Amino acid sequence: MFPIHRPRRLRNSATLRRMVQENVLTTNDLIYPLFAIPGEGVAKEVRSMPGVYQLSVDKIVDEAKEVYDLGIPAIILFGIPETKDMEATGAWHHCGMIQQAATAVKEAVPELVVIADTCLCEYTSHGHCGYLEVGDLTGRVLNDPTLELLKKTAVSQAKAGADVIAPSGMMDGFVQAIRAALDEEGFEEIPILSYAAKYASAYYGPFRDAAESAPQFGDRRTYQMDPANSREAIKEIDLDVVEGADMLMVKPALAYMDVIWQVKQASNLPVAAYNVSGEYSMVKAAALNDWIDERRVVLETLTSFKRAGADLILTYHAKDAARWLQG
Repeated sequence: MFPIHRPRRLRNSATLRRMVQENVLTTNDLIYPLFAIPGEGVAKEVRSMPGVYQLSVDKIVDEAKEVYDLGIPAIILFGIPETKDMEATGAWHHCGMIQQAATAVKEAVPELVVIADTCLCEYTSHGHCGYLEVGDLTGRVLNDPTLELLKKTAVSQAKAGADVIAPSGMMDGFVQAIRAALDEEGFEEIPILSYAAKYASAYYGPFRDAAESAPQFGDRRTYQMDPANSREAIKEIDLDVVEGADMLMVKPALAYMDVIWQVKQASNLPVAAYNVSGEYSMVKAAALNDWIDERRVVLETLTSFKRAGADLILTYHAKDAARWLQG
């Protein structure tokens, strides 16, 4: 009888579908981003990211406890300093926001993995990810002098208790420089999660509100990758692997699942996908207008990152996803 092959046979029941499911999303895959700001008792919702807040350190600790109780294994910290300067002092100072938050979280929830975003754009007065030539209004960051700031920042974050260092500035050689600095200070056990393929993406818009990190002039296209390129991503990840990266990240995720797949095939390191702010805000806006089923769309999207090859997913949906997965 025709047809002989009937794939629908394995879709007949929920139990059977679950038995043959190829990719499974769990809370262990999730990393929740948090934004630390000065003050006490402060929870300021980000205008363009409903449900996401800038939080004082005491509120960060409360969030960390909730995240851990939900079964989410890790957070990634971003800091918004009270003042900014040309030296990005808030990034590497021992009293910086990430440093304060990391120490407080590790004291309160020692089993939660704390990842420190290691970048400078939130801390520089011009909003770029490192040193600029005096008078430069193009945003062309001076690579090698910036590496010195990143080394100081990574070591400071490790001293504050960060479990993982995550450099995101896309400077050439930043993994090697940070690895050497960490090792020299006795932090050879601290892994590096490199933002290995970070694109100059329009999907970052809401994050700029959350981190208050929009460039004051120019753009970041001289250091972040061209969205048209994928082979270049493999070049970047190959360099980071040689330099000592322990994990690799692709950012953004939704429009770059082909890159996630290629990175996964090209490396045997764990691959993280950053489900970025613009991706989050589009889903939230549609859900608030009752245009989509938020739960189904979020879980489908996160599962698609797993299907593309992601081992870890940084997402602002993490808490909701954890509740849905448990329910």
